[in-house]
Order: sequence, then structure tokens, then C-alpha cells
Amino acid sequence: MASDTLKNDTGKSGASASTLRRILLDNGALTALVVLVVAMSLLSGDFLTTQNLLNVGVQAAVTAILAFGVTFVIVSAGIDLSVGSVAALSATVLAWIATSEGLPVWLAVLLAIGTGLACGLVNGALISYGKLPPFIATLAMLSIGRGLSLVISQGSPIAFPDSISVLGDTLGGWLPVPVLVMIGMGLITALILGRTYIGRSMYAIGGNEEAARLSGLRVKRQKLVIYALSGLFAAVAGIVLASRLVSAQPQAAQGYELDAIAAVVIGGASLAGGVGKASGTLIGALILAVLRNGLNLLSVSAFWQQVVIGVVIALAVLLDTLRRRTGTTAAAAGAPGTGGPGSGKRGAVKLGVAAVCVAAVVGGVSLLNPGGSGTTTKIGMSLSTLNNPFFVQMKDGAQAEAKAAGIDITVTDAQNDASQQANQLQNFTSSGVKSVIVNPVDSDAVGPAVRTANKAGIPVIAADRGVNKAETATLVASDNIAGGKLAAKTLADKLGGKGTIVILQGTAGTSASRERGAGFAEGLKAYPGIKVVAKQPADFDRTKGLDVMTNLLQANPGINGVFAENDEMALGAVKALGARAGTSVSVVGFDGTPDGLKAVQAGTLYASVAQQPKELGKIAVQNAVKAAQGKEVSSTVKVPVKVVTKGNVDDFS
Repeated sequence: MASDTLKNDTGKSGASASTLRRILLDNGALTALVVLVVAMSLLSGDFLTTQNLLNVGVQAAVTAILAFGVTFVIVSAGIDLSVGSVAALSATVLAWIATSEGLPVWLAVLLAIGTGLACGLVNGALISYGKLPPFIATLAMLSIGRGLSLVISQGSPIAFPDSISVLGDTLGGWLPVPVLVMIGMGLITALILGRTYIGRSMYAIGGNEEAARLSGLRVKRQKLVIYALSGLFAAVAGIVLASRLVSAQPQAAQGYELDAIAAVVIGGASLAGGVGKASGTLIGALILAVLRNGLNLLSVSAFWQQVVIGVVIALAVLLDTLRRRTGTTAAAAGAPGTGGPGSGKRGAVKLGVAAVCVAAVVGGVSLLNPGGSGTTTKIGMSLSTLNNPFFVQMKDGAQAEAKAAGIDITVTDAQNDASQQANQLQNFTSSGVKSVIVNPVDSDAVGPAVRTANKAGIPVIAADRGVNKAETATLVASDNIAGGKLAAKTLADKLGGKGTIVILQGTAGTSASRERGAGFAEGLKAYPGIKVVAKQPADFDRTKGLDVMTNLLQANPGINGVFAENDEMALGAVKALGARAGTSVSVVGFDGTPDGLKAVQAGTLYASVAQQPKELGKIAVQNAVKAAQGKEVSSTVKVPVKVVTKGNVDDFS
């Protein structure tokens, strides 16, 4: 009797342990999310607050909606790289039809969703009937969708209808609508995957496409529906994203396809097909959002954030791989509960090790990062990009001034993504900063996030570029219009008042690009002998400047002048011109960056309109501190600009 009781107790104990191990191993993504939340809560007192958790939900919403659509594709052993571009195109179509064409908003919404469906159907047709690999077909649609978005918008943001913009607002002043849309789309995804014929078909096709075909499934038609669903979800995501930004951005959602795929895989889906579920995808999207949100709150360097996110994604997928391998070993070993000797224990140990690694990476980087200093005054600074020497110098100037004043400053990199910048500003608002400095990716799109800071009583300082439709304490900027006029006079005088030139424009929608372009056009009016034969955007980027200039030279080989709205594009143009730069073709840039000054010194760049980015960053911090202390600041602070040529470059170097 005692022996039987002992065996029974031991059996129950073993079964309980086995059940616990199975729960942990079968929910690796959920375990990773829990570990991350606990780690962030311990490392930052601002993380586990109601407002910040709502921020995480909002920041996960667009990625999650895109990822739900991608889940259908990955479960069926496909891939969709076009969802980011389709999202931008759908939002642009909606804004253009509702504003420029004056059609009813409800019809514009239907056409926007129809645009996403159409793109998905084209993908499905190319894959099913055109026999193109999914990677190639959707890569082509990525380019087509982005190109059409730029064509429709002419490269500039389009204001979003107010009746649709409510999708980016809150209900009752606290519940974000994007979170409700995300939950709704998640439920629809779960219903399709678990309760419909097309859902079962996805798993069958992903498990073994040939077997599915032989069993009677019309695989080609099913793939049309699968990719159409992905396009539809992308359209909804695009509408939600544009609603948050109160504008349709033609360059919106760049790179979001990679986040969507990462969320699906982190959530437990297999790129080989046949495995995946809506709940896992949601968890994957939340993991990415928690990482970005938490690392911002911890003042982790923008550069280190990319490293941490990559490492954690790799660990999460490794954890899922270990889970599957352990499950396979157990299945091969025979009866349930017998597993391989110690296989369950080994799996649990691996799970624990992976979880500890995730926490260690996040905690270690936050400790190594020099961010928090424990001072009472905390300032947040969101820069449009740190992939540009001008903004790197602005950051250096701001950090040097903050250090000298004993101020704790957190600098984030929006990577030229208006949505990511909105997320960063939300994080600053909920983390108790005393003031915020923002260098907008887009002057209109940053408005809603700045208004949120206004409501929280946090003063906002605009740096280099203005903010539209929101209140800022001051704008610290170079006089871009005056600089554009100086650039026009300098180039025209060099050409003797006659010649043909091309213009390389900056990122559409930024006040810097608009003002520099407007100033240059105004300055050229005094020189009727100068003819502008081409204008093309190169997004303030050196590589794009090289490519665009190379293309323009094919159509306009006889030009003798170039104006680039920043030095990076000017240096790209110099590279494209080769030996002609500084001899038969004069190039004028803008910013006076170190590389630009070297090119002026070498004679390949004729001139640059020099700003003082370090001084700009320094002055922005000074005004942010004053505003945080309730002191009066000027509404506009203009940092002077000067023309740098070979004759005076040594004064600037």
C-alpha cells in the first residue's frame, strides 16, 4: 500500500514537472516577453506604468497588423517583402483621393483597402501563375509600391482626413484606438487560421505543397487569397500609421517588412511553413516594441539599441529552435513522458540560459551606457538621423553642453522614420523628462507627438527644422532661406551669371529642404541666365546623391553647375562627376561638415554654406534647460550661416 502511494505521488510529481517543462518550452516567445518585461521593470522605474504600457501597445500596433498578414504567407511557406511599401501606398491613395480629388472619405477608405488587395493579388498571380519565387515577386512589388506612392504624392506628405485620423487618437482620453485595431485584426487572424477552410489550406500548403495539391486543394487559387489577405492587412496598417502621423508619408514604413517577418518568426512560426499562430505573432511584435521602448527609457545609445535588438531577436529564434529540437527528440523517444534521458531537463536548462542571456544583454548594455546620471533635470533629444555628419555634430554639441551643465540627456536616432520618432517622443513624455529637443523627420508628422508633450506640460525645443500644428518653446535653426540665397549667389557668380545647373533636393516634407530650396530659387531670380534643367530628391544621403547625379548626367551631360541641399549629397555628386568636379562643373553644398570642408579645401567642392551644428546643439540644450526651469526663451533663435570657399576654408577647419 505504502509502495503504491509512493509510486502514485512520484508519478504525479513527475507529471507536474513534465507539464511545467512543456508549458515553458512550448511558449518560448511568451517566456522571453515575460523576462524582458521583468528586466525592464527592474532597470527602469518608468517602464511599468499604465501610460508607458499603453505606449508599448501603440508602438507595437502597426508592426503587429503587418505581421498578422505576413503570418498567412509564412505559414504557407511563402514570404512577403512588399507589405511596408503597400502600407505607404494605401495610405497615400486614401489621403490623395480624399483631399486632392475631393471624393467622400468612405469611398477613399474602400479604394485604399482595394489598393492593398490589388497589390496582394498581383503578388499572388506572379507567384502562382508566373512561377516567380515569392522573394522576387514581392521584392518587385516593394519597389513598385514605393514608387507609386512617391509619384502620387510628388514626394511630399499629404494631410490625412480628420475623420480617419481618429484611428490614431484615444478613446476616453486614455485608450489608444491603434491598440483596439491591433486586437481586432489579431482576432480576425486567429479566426481565419483556426476556423476557416483557407486557414487549414495555409497549413496544408506550408506543410507539403505537393501533397496538398494531390489531395485536391487548388493551391494556385489559395495562394491568390493568401497574398491578397497580406495586402489587405498591409493597407489597414498603413491607414493606422498615417492616422497616428496625421499625414500620409510616401516614405513611411520603410523597413517595416523586416520587423513584421521578425515578429512572426520570434512568435514561433517556421520560415519552412506549416507552423504559426496569431498569438505568437502578437507576442513577437510586443517583444520588439518592449525592447525599443525600454532601451529608450534606459538612455541606451541609439547605436547600441540596434545591436541589442539584433542579439535578442537571434536569441529568441534560437530559443524556439531549441524548443522544436527538444520536442522532436521527445517524440522520437517513444511514449509521452518518457522523452530522451534528461531531454526535458536539458530543454528547461537551455530555456533558462537563453532567458538569462536576454536579461544580461539588456542589463549589461544599460550599465555600460553612460546615460543616467541621477540628476534632477532630464532632457530627451530625438534626432532625425545619426547617419549624417551634421546631426552627429549636433549631438556632440548637445551632449558636451549637457555634461558641462550637469544635465542628464538621452539622445535617440529616429533613422529618418517619422513613426519611430513619434514613438520616441511618446517614450520621453512618459519617462518624466523635463523638456524635449526634437529635430523632426517631417515637420507635419511630428505634430501629434509634440501636442501630447504639450498636454503633459513638457516644453519642446525644435532644432534645425520646425514643427507644424503644435506648440514649441523655441526654434533653434540656421537661417536656411538666407543660406539658400547665399548658395544661389555664390554659384551664379562662379558661373558668370550664365549656365545650366541641376539641383539635388533633400528629404521631402522637411522644413530644411523646403527653406533651402525656396531660398535658392529666390536667389536665382537675379540671374536669368542660369537655367535649372533638373531637380531630383536624394534625401540628404551621399549614396543617393551619387546615384541620382549619375543618372542626371546621362540626360544632361552639358551642365556646369550643381546645387545640393546638403554636403552629403554634394559629395555624392562630386564622386559622380569625377574629374569634372571643380573644373568644368562647380558644385555648391550646404552644412559645412568636416568632409565637405575637406572637399572645399581640395577644390572638388567649390563652396559650402556652413552651418554650426555643434553650436546649434549647444544652444538647443541651453534653451531646453531654461524652458524646463520655467524661464522665458525667444520664439526663434537663428544660428548664422556663412559661405565657405577655398579662400576662407582654413578659418572653419
